[in-house]
Amino acid sequence: MTRRYFGTDGIRGLSNRFPMTPDLAMRVGIAAGTIFRRGGHRHRVVIGKDTRLSGYMLENAMVAGFTAAGLDAFVLGPIPTPAVAMLTRSLRCDLGVMISASHNPFADNGIKLFGPDGYKLSDELEMQIEELLEKDLYGQLASPNDIGRAKRIDGVHDRYVEFAKRTLPRDVTLHGLRVAIDCANGAAYKVAPAALWELGAEVVTIGNEPNGTNINLECGSTHPETLQKKVHETRADIGIALDGDADRVIIVDENGTVVDGDQLMAVIAETWAQDQTLRGGGIVATVMSNLGLERFLGDKGLTLARTKVGDRYVVEHMRNHDFNVGGEQSGHIVLSDHGTTGDGLVAALQILAAVKRTGRTVSELCHRFEPVPQLLRNVRFSGGKPLEDAVVKQAIADAEAELAKSGRLVIRPSGTEPLIRVMAEGDDREQVERIVNELVDVIGSVRSAAA
Repeated sequence: MTRRYFGTDGIRGLSNRFPMTPDLAMRVGIAAGTIFRRGGHRHRVVIGKDTRLSGYMLENAMVAGFTAAGLDAFVLGPIPTPAVAMLTRSLRCDLGVMISASHNPFADNGIKLFGPDGYKLSDELEMQIEELLEKDLYGQLASPNDIGRAKRIDGVHDRYVEFAKRTLPRDVTLHGLRVAIDCANGAAYKVAPAALWELGAEVVTIGNEPNGTNINLECGSTHPETLQKKVHETRADIGIALDGDADRVIIVDENGTVVDGDQLMAVIAETWAQDQTLRGGGIVATVMSNLGLERFLGDKGLTLARTKVGDRYVVEHMRNHDFNVGGEQSGHIVLSDHGTTGDGLVAALQILAAVKRTGRTVSELCHRFEPVPQLLRNVRFSGGKPLEDAVVKQAIADAEAELAKSGRLVIRPSGTEPLIRVMAEGDDREQVERIVNELVDVIGSVRSAAA
């Protein structure tokens, strides 16, 4: 069955336009509630959100859907995605929901679903929900006596702050560090600065004044320029940039240089290997992670297992092969000793712990390898399947053969937009740029001809 609603990270789209409508949100609540209504106990769901204006609309719609299906709904308000995953488990809920479009602009929104174990739902469960969404759901509604209750839960921010603080090694405090943090006017605008301050840091906070429309607006992990300026202005030791739902992080060193997820994974992998706490013999990342990371790990006797793009696929491989560190170049860092999904704050705390333990500056610590030249370009298309065209297939095969000994080629359709992503990397920058540009031209010509 072809997916109509779910992409690589839940359901996502423009608010108040299909599929991000209150009607569909309510139906998702009914469908998901029906599937997880198992056994004779009182069923319940936690529902968190980020700071988007549309969050109010979708939150209420999902509460209506879940309660109509017979589940009690615990409403959390604005809170990070990893906190929803954690609270799903600690409150012994059947389901967790995060209403967020992550790093996207405020006009977008999305629905992420977590099972009772705190992990994102499998493809199979998402397909079961999709199948129900296509049916008449009136037969799934609870009887009048079994309609669920809804209530707002207090104290959840404190619970997440304490959880995050406990992930910092006991012998480490952040006293003496000046930390600048950009909360992206998003879900972590309260909890992240609080956790850092309680751990002893001097905290400089930006992106902590959400108004419903400024989430990720020229701030956060996708726009680190504002944080770079703040680090220079305040002479901070480190800058931490979260995204709108705080499941990813980008670091800015004391010189204002941006440190991506690949370098952060390298630091954590090396540190944990030295502490003999790294499992799996290496880490898990996606096909988009830089070849330089793979070479760095190899020199340390560690491996890099690659998956499809999407943190859910990283987590799936980690669980199946007993890894405890994984993530994406974009800053999704999953540390399964501490959580079940990407957690920007917890990942940042691991970097801060390494800074304190080694006494090194962030610039010294976080430049673990020299990235090989990498170029990513997108080709937009409006219909058809450009990657199945014979001319495109041949061009890709030729490019792969040319890069075989010195680099990699990754071509894939976006999971959230009508785009073909073309990425190449290798030791020769000019070769990489030429190959990517040629492939973009070929795919573009096929797309134009089809149109």
